[in-house]
Amino acid sequence: MSSLKDLARECGVSVATVSKALNGQHDISDATRARVREAAERLGYVPNMAARSMKTNRTYNLGVLFVDERQSGLGHEYFSAVLDSFKVRVERLGYDITFINRNLGGKTMTYLEHCHYRGVDGVVIACVDFYDPQVVELVNSDVPVVTIDHVFNNRMAILSDNVNGLQALVRCAYANGHRRIAFIHGERTAVTENRLAGFYKTCAELGLEIPDAYVREGVYHDADRCAEETKFLLSLPQRPTCILFPDDFSALGGYNAIAEAGLSIPDDISVMGYDGIYLSRVVKPELVTYQQDTTMLGRTAADKLIQMVEHPRITLAEQVLVTGKLLTGRSVKHI
Repeated sequence: MSSLKDLARECGVSVATVSKALNGQHDISDATRARVREAAERLGYVPNMAARSMKTNRTYNLGVLFVDERQSGLGHEYFSAVLDSFKVRVERLGYDITFINRNLGGKTMTYLEHCHYRGVDGVVIACVDFYDPQVVELVNSDVPVVTIDHVFNNRMAILSDNVNGLQALVRCAYANGHRRIAFIHGERTAVTENRLAGFYKTCAELGLEIPDAYVREGVYHDADRCAEETKFLLSLPQRPTCILFPDDFSALGGYNAIAEAGLSIPDDISVMGYDGIYLSRVVKPELVTYQQDTTMLGRTAADKLIQMVEHPRITLAEQVLVTGKLLTGRSVKHI
């Protein structure tokens, strides 16, 4: 295995210059940095993490706090895609990840205690109860934190543009002639509040009056619950012509309920989803949905967290909005 001295000899530079090139310091030329990194890859150089940690006072280990109460775990398509993008990015930048939990070998500890136990340099938080006292304790601690789809005061947050997402869906339905548009949303979270705001704001701009009965509370990633809400909407004296679902997986519940009622999509009723997961492309009819940019969400969370770890004095807490895009399909009929 190659050492720093081997790289220095190969590139004809000092060991100090090799170290600067590999650590991203800017007081060397781009050409030298590129030459050193190319040689490191060619010679299979792997840094000594113990020595690196002692020198920088960092562990190069980032925590991931992911608690899915639906117990779909990393089978949750949206969050698994975001976290996979996060993982790829941090590993490329020389960091490992550790999942943070409350139980380690049968011993109960808080999230913050686990972070200190593992010595993580920072934590990304996604898919949790953000009002959990242990989550709040972690966010208010000295550990650098980036949240996904939730905002804490004076903390870094990476947000999918949920307002724009609902606006795109409602306008698409409207452009296809729909005036009776229903929305089955997820449980009350910051994400849901933004989506509801986007829904009502766009309907108002288009001059649509939405009956209270058309807006139903479902549960994210719960096809059965959304099937029940779909049945309710279908039972109304004047049922909607288009139903928006909280996510693509939950839309399957709508598909089933509509079929059980002897109706067809989109001839009798139109359907829209949210997330743009692979399932939306293979279900029949293909689902009109809003695709969240999971790659950019994960990558941005990684970049911002590492900036906070490596440059704490100059990295300002901010809210970064990531926009997705509307995906067409055959689940919406032009009327």
